[in-house]
Amino acid sequence: MKTIRKSAKLNNVLYDVRGPIVDAAKQMEDEGQKIIKLNIGNMAPFGFDPPEEVVQDMARNLPDSAGYSDSRGIFSARKAVMHYTQQQGIAGVTLDDIYLGNGASEFIQMATNALLDEGDELLVPAPDYPLWTAVTSLAGGRPVHYTCREDNGWLPDLDDMRARITPHTRGIVVINPNNPTGVLYPDDLLLGIVQIAREHGLVLLVDEVYDKVLYDGVKHTAMASLSTDVLTLTFNSLSKAYRSCGYRAGWMVVSGPKADASDYIEGLNMLANLKLGSNVPGQHAIQTALGGYQSINDLVREGGRLRRQRDLAYELITAIPGVSCVKPQAALYMFPRLDPAIYPIEDDRQFFMEVLRATRVMLVQGSGFNFPDNQHFRIVFLPHEEDLREAIRRLADFLAQYRRRRGTAA
Repeated sequence: MKTIRKSAKLNNVLYDVRGPIVDAAKQMEDEGQKIIKLNIGNMAPFGFDPPEEVVQDMARNLPDSAGYSDSRGIFSARKAVMHYTQQQGIAGVTLDDIYLGNGASEFIQMATNALLDEGDELLVPAPDYPLWTAVTSLAGGRPVHYTCREDNGWLPDLDDMRARITPHTRGIVVINPNNPTGVLYPDDLLLGIVQIAREHGLVLLVDEVYDKVLYDGVKHTAMASLSTDVLTLTFNSLSKAYRSCGYRAGWMVVSGPKADASDYIEGLNMLANLKLGSNVPGQHAIQTALGGYQSINDLVREGGRLRRQRDLAYELITAIPGVSCVKPQAALYMFPRLDPAIYPIEDDRQFFMEVLRATRVMLVQGSGFNFPDNQHFRIVFLPHEEDLREAIRRLADFLAQYRRRRGTAA
């Protein structure tokens, strides 16, 4: 039989959040080993349950959820998203500007497919949430990574962003709050990015999935509230703030000068129609979630579980010799650095595969987020405190052994 190969479109696709290390961990679990998973922001396995009223309302609407919905989504949920945009200060959003789908991920792919022709470029942060780089490549475009500087708190470098714009650039991706670094962007930086997009006629694609997962009293500004004269697509979902990853309920909002983008919006509508509609039970959760009690605030306040676990993970990881980290202000992650003078790593994927096999702790290497220095990795601080302590203790022991073998003890 003739060998059947994958499409060449997949050659540049990377998604190591669910990559070879995850496959190896699955094999170890099949062999009976228990793995502590610090690799993915899936909240339910760690006891973060969705609000009870969201579950109840979704269940009550199940009898009316068997049919397709409108391709853009059900009225009540779109109306709730519209009200949410008004609370955020985003001007001019109507029901027709709101699309409901199977999580934000579906819309990220849809938006890039509708925007990019072969050879077009999209500016994507480095490090990034790797789905953005992957779908840009799948759409025939070229992801161009702009620098986020660790020595400046992981904030994007505007001069670097400007320098990477070419006649082929179509848009700028902004992930705020940021995954994987946990940084929250200040308003002056957001305004700087808006100005770059304005000057060059670029679309802003803004991933704001963690806009309510905020620590230490920081405030999130919706970028679309600052970009009224720049076409802006905002992506969000119930997955994180409402602990509902499996419900696959997300949305995309189009704002800014829509008349100038009528052809692009027609393309978005075509792709929305092609998918027929999204998960209807999940859509029924949106109105209750956005309009109900915001229990995420209890988790992120001082003394709340997410706040405690962030603080614990940061304290433990930065206590390891040769490990530094910018303390996250938001989201569920931190992105520590291994000092190359102490940990001279040549292949970070291989290194963290060794970490997995030696410690039974699963992490994702920095190159999995398109950050190519071999010195970074992402920690998810969702596990209970006891598991977090144990996981980081095992990592610390592994790194101590590494230092002794290499003669780089600090």
